[in-house]
Amino acid sequence: MSVWHGNGRKKKETGGRKRAYRVKRNFEKGSFPAETTLGEPRRRTVRGHGGQTKVKLLKDKYVSVTDLKSGKTEKTEILRVISNKANLDYNRRGVITKGAEIETSLGRARVTSRPGSDGVINAVVINKE
Repeated sequence: MSVWHGNGRKKKETGGRKRAYRVKRNFEKGSFPAETTLGEPRRRTVRGHGGQTKVKLLKDKYVSVTDLKSGKTEKTEILRVISNKANLDYNRRGVITKGAEIETSLGRARVTSRPGSDGVINAVVINKE
């Protein structure tokens, strides 16, 4: 089952059917989300449009945390995922996306990178404990 980003099968504004004028094209092809979780580091490299490569982070337990007050960045271990406002189901399952709040040894941090697209987890400290 492939993900397809096209609107050829939708209905018209009048409610009538749209007839397919061609078959699905390769550039309309999509992919399923990486849904990064905690665990031993695991990445998947996929070929993108124009031969570009994208690294999808499937699992990781380390994060590069930046303290904006001191300007220092450290690589630390993720203790747990506190919340993810992107999706209620992601919040329950502990999926890490951009904007997710995580707990580290440096305190609470908010993820600023897109792990499913960048292949790395970067975060900023939101308060020290």
